[in-house]
Amino acid sequence: MRDRRIIKRLVILSIVVTLCMGFSGTLPKKLDPLAPDSIYLNGTIITMDDNNTNAEAVAVKDGKIIAVGSNKDIRKLAGKSTKTIDLKNKVMLPGLIDAHSHFPSPGLVGTVYANLNSPPVGTIVKIQDIINVLVVHSEYTEEGEWILGRGYDQTLIEERRHPTKEDLDQVSADNPIFITHTSGHLAAANSAALKLAGITKDTPDPAGGKIWRDSKTGEPTGVLEEGAMQLVSKHVPPVSFEENITAVKEAVKEYVSNGVTTSIIAAGGKESIINLQKFSEQGLLPIRITTMGTGGGLGDLGQSPGEMGGFITGFGNDMLKLGAVKMWQDGSIQGYTGYLSKPYHLPPDDDPEYRGHPLQSREKLAEKVSELHKAGYQIAIHGNGDAAIDDILYAFRKAQEEFPRKDARHRIEHAQMAREDQLDDMKELGITPSFYVSHTFFWGDQHWEIFMGPERAARMSPLKSAVKRDIKFSVHLDSPVTPMSPLQAVWSGVNRITRSGEVVGPEQRVTPLEALRAVTIDAAWQNFEEDIKGSIEPGKYADFVVLDNNPLTIDPVKIKDIKILETIVNDKTVYKK
Repeated sequence: MRDRRIIKRLVILSIVVTLCMGFSGTLPKKLDPLAPDSIYLNGTIITMDDNNTNAEAVAVKDGKIIAVGSNKDIRKLAGKSTKTIDLKNKVMLPGLIDAHSHFPSPGLVGTVYANLNSPPVGTIVKIQDIINVLVVHSEYTEEGEWILGRGYDQTLIEERRHPTKEDLDQVSADNPIFITHTSGHLAAANSAALKLAGITKDTPDPAGGKIWRDSKTGEPTGVLEEGAMQLVSKHVPPVSFEENITAVKEAVKEYVSNGVTTSIIAAGGKESIINLQKFSEQGLLPIRITTMGTGGGLGDLGQSPGEMGGFITGFGNDMLKLGAVKMWQDGSIQGYTGYLSKPYHLPPDDDPEYRGHPLQSREKLAEKVSELHKAGYQIAIHGNGDAAIDDILYAFRKAQEEFPRKDARHRIEHAQMAREDQLDDMKELGITPSFYVSHTFFWGDQHWEIFMGPERAARMSPLKSAVKRDIKFSVHLDSPVTPMSPLQAVWSGVNRITRSGEVVGPEQRVTPLEALRAVTIDAAWQNFEEDIKGSIEPGKYADFVVLDNNPLTIDPVKIKDIKILETIVNDKTVYKK
């Protein structure tokens, strides 16, 4: 009886195996564990590996790369269920990394905030245009509600000045109005907003900020600088979750259509980080997100890296995680709030000694940095002017002397006016800058003529000096300050062409390959992710971008015009032209 049962089971097992194998004798996917899910063939694949290897084909399984090589070799790996994608001789790169922006804020411009940018981003060329756009925006605003705008730039409009409360009162005398400068470091408010905030001629300037005043009457003009902005902004109702969802959807469209597969959010508080988790849970984030925390010390962040005070449970996976702690030491040079070691070329108010100002003392910054460094955090500090960079370097050096740490990879954000000696210090201390090199296009003319003068303007965003020192760096767009387009940042790094068509600082131009590394593998390294992304190599995420032309061989002036044909995350298409 027992032998009969055994024979019966063997017969049944034999039938099952035969059915699974089918007539071809090839195991189906679930019984063929070594076959790739996808193979990409017939491409010009720029791997961005250590040897800058090119390949023809890639094999992917479970969202990760398992092989890179020739068409012939990769074809051999295919199983019965493997999907084959013909790249048709198009160019494939690793997914592009947005090293510093403010996702999903770009999606709020034109929806919650009126778009006040000047060409080529927007339409504003004079103060009256700002008024007209806000009037149209106010038609969708209830009586007494806030009218908000973003992106104006006094250097790009005919009047070459900030809008005042009198200008904004023409839009509405009853609705409070608050519009933010393109840099995010200044703003203008109307009379209703100033009244709501209790700002009068007797209101003292807050720490790290300035209330602009009429030189004759002492009355506030409506323009608020740095910390003074918070006197008004704290009264603005927070963006609703529904508005944020709309912004996320719009921002995702912008990012994926520009080849972005990872975005580094440059600062996030408790509420924004919790919102990101909700967006992720709702399936709204098809790209990878790393968000910096906003820090001033361990009291803000909690006691251990990655926990952010413990207010997020289970936060952190391959699609959404915490990164460095973000801090600030100065503002914006085009807003005259960047902190310089020497006076501005054409200073405001005819003050020949004006150099901008730090947002805190050097010692206070160093105290915060040491506390965070000792606790094991990576730290990213905003520094545009060279005096601010001096303070940041001082703080990082002091922290390392007190609490030595190998390979901390602390960052300097923007590093716009970094000097040669400061780059030497960065190399010595292992500091990595993220250059806002697109400044050379968007504000290169103004830096040359107004803010820095020819000599210093030629050295803004000194990429080549960093390359010569073998300093790894990234480049970024700081969206929504400028539109998301990593290829535009690459183009700026290679060409350094201004809006007017001039070349600012040709000796600081880098090669297309060097610039591409700054939006792929070197940007990944900057965030301790070089083992999982940034190049097309086995073991890394299958995050790719497909282009219609090769940025390494095309005329360098045309790099920014290369079309993104497809963006792929985890072997799944998230955008296709």
